[in-house]
Amino acid sequence: MKHLVIPVTPFQQNCSLVWCEASGQAALIDPGGETERLLDAAAQRDLQLGQVLLTHGHLDHVGAAGELAQRLGIPILGPHRDDAFLLESLPDQCAMFGFPPVEAFSPDRWLDDGDTVNIGEETLQVIHCPGHTPGHVVFYHAAGRLAFVGDVLFHDSIGRTDFPRGNAAALLRSIRERLFPLGDDVTFVPGHGPDSTFGRERRYNPYVGEDV
Repeated sequence: MKHLVIPVTPFQQNCSLVWCEASGQAALIDPGGETERLLDAAAQRDLQLGQVLLTHGHLDHVGAAGELAQRLGIPILGPHRDDAFLLESLPDQCAMFGFPPVEAFSPDRWLDDGDTVNIGEETLQVIHCPGHTPGHVVFYHAAGRLAFVGDVLFHDSIGRTDFPRGNAAALLRSIRERLFPLGDDVTFVPGHGPDSTFGRERRYNPYVGEDV
């Protein structure tokens, strides 16, 4: 599986274009905005966008999801249904952060821990990782040792838990009990900033590393 990270919106949120080389089937993970730029990235690689995948319901991760789904006639998958309140509050989130209006929506499929999502011949595992939001999920490509973790974990940091229904203890459990056991060699794409590995963060992250 191939992927391209495309930072979008003033929040520089990492939208990931992921695709199956064998089939040319593709998906966008967390399309927070800049719809035309995302469509151009897929078109330049002659990819067929077939679905939108969401890690959680914050505006900077979902802002373009509804428009993409409507324009292309493709489904939205994720996050976990515990983030329904965030998707319902999208108009309020837009007003709060000064973003263009985005209508509330529900995904075509809520995702649960243990689910899988297929992109052509590639498979992503769904891992429910509450804490930053209650319905946050992570998409893990076991064959490629690659995880798309949204705002759960960052290079030298972790997700905020001061937003509505955030939970610091749950976030730390998600990282330590659901992500780190996947292996030190797993590379992850965070919702913002540079990639890292679970091994590096397990050893050195000042919020959730071994010395904390």
